Amino acid sequence: MEPQISSLGALAGLLLAIVLILRKVHPVYSLMMGSLAGGLLGGNDPVTTVNCMIAGAGEMMQAVLRILAAGVLVGVMIQTGAANVIAKTLVARAGERWILPALAAASMILTISGIIMDVAVITVAPIALAAGARLNLSRVAILLAMTGGAKAGNLISLNPNTIILSETMNVPLMKLMLAGVVPALGGFAMACVLASLLRKGRERIEEEGAGASGQSDHATSLAEGDVGFFAALSSPALAMLLLASRSVTGIPIDPLIALPFGGLAGLCVMRRTRDMTASLQLGMTKMASVSLLMVGTGCLAGIIESSCLRDSLVNFMGSAGLPGFTLAPLSGILLGCVTASPIAGVTIASSVFGTTLVGMGVPPLASAVMIHSGAMTFDTLPHGSFFHTSASAVQMELGRRMVLIPCEMLVGLTETALAVLMFMPRQ
Repeated sequence: MEPQISSLGALAGLLLAIVLILRKVHPVYSLMMGSLAGGLLGGNDPVTTVNCMIAGAGEMMQAVLRILAAGVLVGVMIQTGAANVIAKTLVARAGERWILPALAAASMILTISGIIMDVAVITVAPIALAAGARLNLSRVAILLAMTGGAKAGNLISLNPNTIILSETMNVPLMKLMLAGVVPALGGFAMACVLASLLRKGRERIEEEGAGASGQSDHATSLAEGDVGFFAALSSPALAMLLLASRSVTGIPIDPLIALPFGGLAGLCVMRRTRDMTASLQLGMTKMASVSLLMVGTGCLAGIIESSCLRDSLVNFMGSAGLPGFTLAPLSGILLGCVTASPIAGVTIASSVFGTTLVGMGVPPLASAVMIHSGAMTFDTLPHGSFFHTSASAVQMELGRRMVLIPCEMLVGLTETALAVLMFMPRQ
C-alpha cells in the first residue's frame, strides 16, 4: 500500500479518535470515524479512504479468529469459578506481610491464563477489599498491586494482545511469552515495591465496603468448592503445554487449536463438563467486544499504514540520532498512549511498524517484545476502559484514581527498559 495520506491527516485522525473516546463514544465507532477523518483530511478521496480502512480491518481477521478461540479458555476460567479459586487461594496462603504481593500475583496469574486485565482486576477486587479492610490497607495500595500484577502478566499471557503480536510478527506464541518473562518479573517487582510504599495511606477501607464490589458477575463462585487449586490451573497449563510442544515434537500447534482444547480439557479435569455450554457463551461474550475493537483498530492501522506518518517518524528518529531499534518501544509507547489499550496499541504498532523494524535488521521476536512492553506504559490513561473499570472495582473516585497513573507508568517503563536492555542489538 503506497503512502498517499499526509502525516498531518493521519495525526488528525488519531486525535479525533481520542477526543471521541473521551466523549464516551464507543471505541469502535471512535476509531472508525477517526480513520475516515484521517484519510479525508490527509488528501485521499472517500473511495480510497474506505478501501484503506477495509484493507486494514481485513488484516485483523486471522487474529480475530484466534481471539474468539481464546474465549473458550476464558469462559471456562470464569464460569467454573477457577479464576476465583486461584485468587482466593493465593491470598489465603499469604501472610499479612505478603498480602500485596499475593494480590499482584493473583492478578498476574489470571492475566497469564488468558483473562483480560479488566476482568482479572474485577475478579480479584472483592478478595482484595476484604483483605484491605481486615489489615487496614489503603485503597490505592491494593489497586496498584492488582493493576501492576495484571500489567506484568499481560506481557506473558494467552491474551489477545500477545496473540495479535504473535500473528503480526510471525513469532510462535509460546516463544513470545517466554521472551517477556524477565520484563514481566521486573514490572511485578516494581508494582509490589510501589504498593508497599502506599500501604499505609490516609484512605482506609471500611468493613462494610469490603464486600460491596461483589456485584461483579465475573467474581462468581459457582460451586467453586468443587474445584481444587491445581485443577483450576489445568486449562491454561494444558494450553501452554500444547503451545510448547513444538520444541519437542516439531509439530506447531496453532493457538486456534491449543487455547480451546486447553479450556475444554480443563472442564474434564475439574469435572465441570456440565458447564461447557455456559462457558462457551460467556467466553464468546467476553471476546466479542475485543474482536469488534480489532475491526476499528484495523481501520485506523490501515490509514496509518497508507500514510507518510511511518516514514516521518523514522526520519525524525534518524535526524535525532536514535538507533533504529528504538522505533519498537517508542511506537508501542506512542500508540499505547493514543489508544489507552495494550490490545489496540500493539495491533497498530506491529501492523504499521513491524515490517519497517525487520527491514532495519531488528529480529521479529525482539521487535515484538519491545513493542509489547512499550504499549504497557500508558495503557491505564483515562480515555481507556481499564482506568474506569479498575476504579469501579474498588469503589474509588476518578480523581483519586488519577493519583495511581504515575505509579502504573513506572511499572510499564520498568518493563520497557528491561525489554530494551535484553533485546537491543549488540555492537
